[in-house]
Amino acid sequence: MKGLPAIDIGLMIEHLSTHEGMIKKLEIYRMKVRSEELKDTIDLQIKVMRAHVEVMLSLINPQNDDYVEVPDLRNASLNNYQTAIDEHVGYNDKWIALEAKASTKMISGENYTAALMMKDNNVRNAHVEMALQQLEIQKKYSEFIKRMGWELTLGISNKKQELAYQFYNQV
Repeated sequence: MKGLPAIDIGLMIEHLSTHEGMIKKLEIYRMKVRSEELKDTIDLQIKVMRAHVEVMLSLINPQNDDYVEVPDLRNASLNNYQTAIDEHVGYNDKWIALEAKASTKMISGENYTAALMMKDNNVRNAHVEMALQQLEIQKKYSEFIKRMGWELTLGISNKKQELAYQFYNQV
């Protein structure tokens, strides 16, 4: 890719160092958890982040003139754990799941925010797609955390929700 704007290169260089650290951290987490579902999600995130590194290296490579696509997340298989409660949860699983979810949320936000500043269409589009993929992984962590009972989500009554709707319906 010839002549990328400096801001695009700078943001990708920053992302590459972040990805390097995250991948190493996730590899350590992978060794510490007992839950197969959590291991699968961590494996997926490692695989996706490595793919993102390859995408950014292709984008930075001045010899590459091709449009660079982010590999489809659906190609990374993951077992279905939608209803099962994992009985093989270890001591470290809770804090690792909570921290991995927070890190994934942070990376998704950084990718999207960076995309808003990027000038090259291919670089920008790739980072929007990377942000969306991290969001999907964050959802997997959230589903696991919720199923394990490690998250409290408060709701409001239908009456209060209706009042909010009525109040702002005039806008």
